[in-house]
Amino acid sequence: MTSTANTGRPGRPGRPGSRRTGRLWTALLASLLMVLGLAATSASGQSDSTPSGRAAAAQTLTWTAGNDIDKYASAPATAVAGPTTIVFENSEATGNTTGMPHTLTFDVSDPEYQNDVPLNILANPNDDQGGRHTAEVTLTPGRYRYYCTIPGHGQMQGILVVTEGTGEDTTAPETSARVSGVKNAEGAYVGSATVTIGATDAGSGVERVEYAIGDAGAWQPYTTPVVVDQVGAHKVRHRALDKAGNLSAEKTEEFSVAAPSTEDRTPPDTSAAVSGERNPQGEYVSMATVTVTASDTGSGVNTIEYALGDSGAWQPYTAPVMVHETGAHKVRFRATDKAGNAAAEKSVSFTVVPPPVEDTTPPVTGVSVEGTKNAAGAYINSAKVTVTATEAHGGSGVAAIEYSLDGGPYLAYTAPVVVDRAGAHTVAYRARDKAGNTSDARTVSFTVAPGGGVPAPNCAEYDERLTVFVGTVDSGVPNRITNSRCRINELIEDEKEWTSHALFLKHVKKVLDALLDDGVLVQREYRLINQAAKQSGIGEPGQTEGYRTILDGTQASFDKWEHVGGGSFGLNGDGSITSGTSRAGLGMLWFPERKYGDFSLKLQWRDDAPGTANANSGVFVRFPQVHGHPEESRPEWVAIKYGHEIQEFDSPTGDMYKTGSVYGFDRVGLAGAGVTQKGTWNDYEIRVVDQHYSIYRNGVLINEFDNTGGQDFTPPRSDDPGTDGRRFASGYIGLQVHGTTDVVSYRDVRIKEL
Repeated sequence: MTSTANTGRPGRPGRPGSRRTGRLWTALLASLLMVLGLAATSASGQSDSTPSGRAAAAQTLTWTAGNDIDKYASAPATAVAGPTTIVFENSEATGNTTGMPHTLTFDVSDPEYQNDVPLNILANPNDDQGGRHTAEVTLTPGRYRYYCTIPGHGQMQGILVVTEGTGEDTTAPETSARVSGVKNAEGAYVGSATVTIGATDAGSGVERVEYAIGDAGAWQPYTTPVVVDQVGAHKVRHRALDKAGNLSAEKTEEFSVAAPSTEDRTPPDTSAAVSGERNPQGEYVSMATVTVTASDTGSGVNTIEYALGDSGAWQPYTAPVMVHETGAHKVRFRATDKAGNAAAEKSVSFTVVPPPVEDTTPPVTGVSVEGTKNAAGAYINSAKVTVTATEAHGGSGVAAIEYSLDGGPYLAYTAPVVVDRAGAHTVAYRARDKAGNTSDARTVSFTVAPGGGVPAPNCAEYDERLTVFVGTVDSGVPNRITNSRCRINELIEDEKEWTSHALFLKHVKKVLDALLDDGVLVQREYRLINQAAKQSGIGEPGQTEGYRTILDGTQASFDKWEHVGGGSFGLNGDGSITSGTSRAGLGMLWFPERKYGDFSLKLQWRDDAPGTANANSGVFVRFPQVHGHPEESRPEWVAIKYGHEIQEFDSPTGDMYKTGSVYGFDRVGLAGAGVTQKGTWNDYEIRVVDQHYSIYRNGVLINEFDNTGGQDFTPPRSDDPGTDGRRFASGYIGLQVHGTTDVVSYRDVRIKEL
């Protein structure tokens, strides 16, 4: 299962409830079945489709249900044709202690099965029948498929085999075959022979017919006559299986195929190609695949053969030959046509070598800062930062170096970085090798000043988006560092609790006036930010509640989260967390302190996948407590099945659900996701009110989703426990780790209840 759920509303299936609750579920499901066109059962348990006056049933068949959602407690496998009493019981006596309703439905939509009994019974331990219902039907010989649809869960199904008379069908089918074609004087079929197979069964009926070519050929389903056009002697075996499981004895047809008369004296043309991963020396790493082809414009190719080495035995060529053994190899090949002309033997030679020792060591990084210092140790006017990275002998080589200035996004390092703004600065740097190993981020700090150092900046907020946002409104103005060494976003304080919109606008004007006087802004930028503040609505009714930070980059904050399942997250020196590459598997980091109903969740995430790959991750919302849950053995699946995953995936290929998608329910394509460059922090807001989801990326609304039911999967996933698509009205928050190569980082996780 990938994206499934159950409803969390009062009286939901699986939750002990009153008789009133059970009757409500019965009524709701009955309504749903009527919408779907299924026959509902009456309150007495009699099928509405059962004709009146039917003769007394000759047999009784009983199905029972309990707490399991993937199988019945008991179900019959065989029956005899004729009047039958169907008993379906789903009660505390049959093991149902949860109050969950079950249905017993005979499938009448598939022509492969009997469709003359449109039976549909809903049984609930709390209904008026105490969960025990009966129906009178007439069964005919053949197979009936039945299934159970459990509200909020998937389906269970089975097969009932019905035979004639009073005994079980124990007689196997009979098969026959006929070989046809044009024969020559010796009795061989010229050019080709066609084998037509038939089967009959007087009992339960033929289930399937199979055939195999030669003594060792695999059995295959028989659907159309088998055409054999290879010159030589042949054997076709055949058998059949009936619907009661009886298998007939194997029979055989033997014949020969001769080439048509022809003046063809030209052998086939043959060639071979070797493929696989190669090292710089041209050797194949781990494996080489040899593909042989042959063509003949005369009588046609009859056989292709290959042999390994100089003395290997010739073998029929049926599929590309894969060579794994290390060392030098030769593959010989040849072919014959249907006129008996043999091509000359040819060969290909190559070498297979073992894969190189895996590089698991990241590059070693270094840094130097140059410039003229004053007496206080500050660099006068500017400082030049040079970053280096080296690989150990035998490593894969350095692929990229990145740096981040003053907590900003990581950028590609191509030349020394010159920092010429007065103030204290920190440069973080890291490197990645060609094997995908990334070194731990290291930092160097220094001060640039005309005449000495300055105190650390005192910024109200932490916000390094590339442009100035006010709330969710993007002004388009670069979010540059001001003279206070705080970014413009950090001075606006749009996440503070403001008691009125007018008071917030007065604060913004004061900040903008100072920045305009300092030359940080021009008049046009002043107007753009002021307009964004007016559009933001911050301070208006419903906007006054502030955000609570639940992951602030400290160890104490990180320790409040819990990891379940595979993978891992680690806390970095810059306050972010990154999914690990040393522990495989799917897992989740979740915040167990409390559940949230309607909320706005804000965070920043970054794609740190190695090489050209893209990270695949997501934010889980509104899932239930993982401990004590029926899925506790795989706790990360509680969020997958019973919550919603808001996807993070910018790859142009692979999974169709891109960033902003509600996984399994609402797709967003790559164009709508608003892709940013890898290694760049993304602002993400997930706003959930009742069952309406709004997803913002970098201030842009990229998806809206109303959770009113219905999956995006076509056909619906058989393992989805939430067939109507509903999810809980409240639940927990979690961050997904998808795998060792899907490296993703998060930071600054905040939430506000709406």
